[in-house]
Amino acid sequence: MDKVLARGSGSPTARYRPRAALLSAAVGAALVAATVAVATSASAGTTLGAAAAEQGRYFGTAVAANKLSDATYVGILNREFNMVTPENEMKWDATEPSQGQFTYTNADRIVAHAQANGMRVRGHALAWHQQQPGWAQNLSGSALRQAMVNHITQVATHYKGKIYAWDVVNEAFDDGSGGRRDSNLQRTGNDWIEVAFRTARAADPGAKLCYNDYNTDNWNWAKTQGVYNLVKDFKARGVPIDCVGLQSHFNSGSPYPSNYRTTLQNFAALGVDVQITELDIEGSGSAQATTYANVVKDCLAVSRCTGITVWGIRDSDSWRASGTPLLFDGNGNKKAAYTAALDALNAGGTTPPTTTPPTTTPPTTTPPTTTPPTTTAPPSTPPPTGGGCTASLTTNQWPGGFVTTVRVTAGAGALNGWTVTLTVPSGSAVTNTWSAQASGASGAVTFRNVAYNGQVGAGGSTEFGFQGTGTAPSGTPTCAAG
Repeated sequence: MDKVLARGSGSPTARYRPRAALLSAAVGAALVAATVAVATSASAGTTLGAAAAEQGRYFGTAVAANKLSDATYVGILNREFNMVTPENEMKWDATEPSQGQFTYTNADRIVAHAQANGMRVRGHALAWHQQQPGWAQNLSGSALRQAMVNHITQVATHYKGKIYAWDVVNEAFDDGSGGRRDSNLQRTGNDWIEVAFRTARAADPGAKLCYNDYNTDNWNWAKTQGVYNLVKDFKARGVPIDCVGLQSHFNSGSPYPSNYRTTLQNFAALGVDVQITELDIEGSGSAQATTYANVVKDCLAVSRCTGITVWGIRDSDSWRASGTPLLFDGNGNKKAAYTAALDALNAGGTTPPTTTPPTTTPPTTTPPTTTPPTTTAPPSTPPPTGGGCTASLTTNQWPGGFVTTVRVTAGAGALNGWTVTLTVPSGSAVTNTWSAQASGASGAVTFRNVAYNGQVGAGGSTEFGFQGTGTAPSGTPTCAAG
C-alpha cells in the first residue's frame, strides 16, 4: 500500500490423500448447494449473490464486526452477498494482541453471522507486514519466523473447516521493481512466503490458499510479473497455492487497465483460481457503472475467476468514502454501479470447473523453519517510571483514510483497565475499532479496554487499533488507568 495505497487488506488494501480429497469435494459440494439454495430463495438473478451463484461464482463483501448492529448495513449484507471477508478482525494484531494469547471474539461473530445466513468466508490475512502487534514488530530473525508459523497454525486451526479461502500472505511485493518488499518478515529469509503457505496447508487442508496483493491488475507492470513468477515457481515445485487475489482498488491514479482480462487469464493458466478480493472503483455515474460492469464481464470471461468481493457495502463504510467507490450510497440506496454489475452478472459468461480441490499435497513433515541470519531486535519503548499508563500511536496513512495502532504501556504498577483519549481531526472519523471500545467518532474520542486486554502487568503493554476516513490523529494521546 505504498504507491497507490490499497486498503490492504484491511486497510486503509487470502489452498490429499484420496479419501481426504473425496471428503473435501463432498463438503465443497454441500457448501455450493447451500449457497445456491440461499440464492434461489432470494429470487435468483435479482441480487448480486444470487446472480453470481447462477454463474457458479460468488459475490462478496468486506464486513466489520461493529457494523453488524446497523440494521441497514445488515439488511443489505444478508440480501445481496454470499461471501464475506472480515475487514480487520482476523489480522495478526486483532487475533494475537499479546504473544501466545489469542482472541477471536469479533472474527467469530462475523463467521457465525455468515454461517447463519448461508454465506461462505474468506479468511484475511494470516501473514502481512502491516497491522502486526507491537510484540511481533519487535521480533526479528528466527524468533519472528517461529512466531509467524505459530500464529498461522493457531488461527488457521481455530477456523479449520469454516473458511473457503485464506489470504495466506498479503502484499509481499514491492510496487516499483517487481521484487520482494523489504519487511521484517522478508528479512527472516526469502523462503518465508513458502513457509507460510506450507504451514497454512498443514493447519487447514480443506481451505484454498491465496496470495493477495494490490497494483497487480495491469499485466505489463513489474509487480504483476513478480507475483506471476512466484506463483509459477510454487506450482512447479509443488508448494501449496490454490488462488491469487487481485485487490483491484481503482481510481484516477491506478485506473482499470484495458488488459485486466489478460491478467486474469494468465494467472488462471498457471492452474490457480483467480479472485477479485477487494474491489472498489472511485467515481460516480455512468463512468463508474461502466467500469464495474467491465470488471464483472472480465471475471465471467475467465472460467477460473471464481468470485468478486467489494471492499465494503455503502460508500460511507469505505476506507475511501470521499471517493464514493462502492455499489450503495451512504443511505444504502442502489447506485448505477450496482445495476451495471447485476446486469453484467445476469448476462453470463464462461462456466467455472465443477470442482476445484486443493491442487497440491500437504507436507507430511513439519513445515521448514529455515534459520535466517540473526539480528538484534529493536529496543522496546521504556515504560513510564510512575504509576498509570502511557499511549503511543503508529499510523498507516493514505489519501482519504488511515489505520492507527495504539500501544498502551503500564507504569510501575499493573493496570486493571485503561482509557485512552485522543483527538481525531475535524473532517475525519473513526469507522472501525478492534481490541477496544470506542466512544465517539470524531473530535475527542475515548477508547476503553475490552475484557481480554484490561489486565496489563507493570511495565507491560497491550495494543488496539482503529480505522478511519480523512487524516489520522497525531500527537501523544492521554492514557488513564482504571
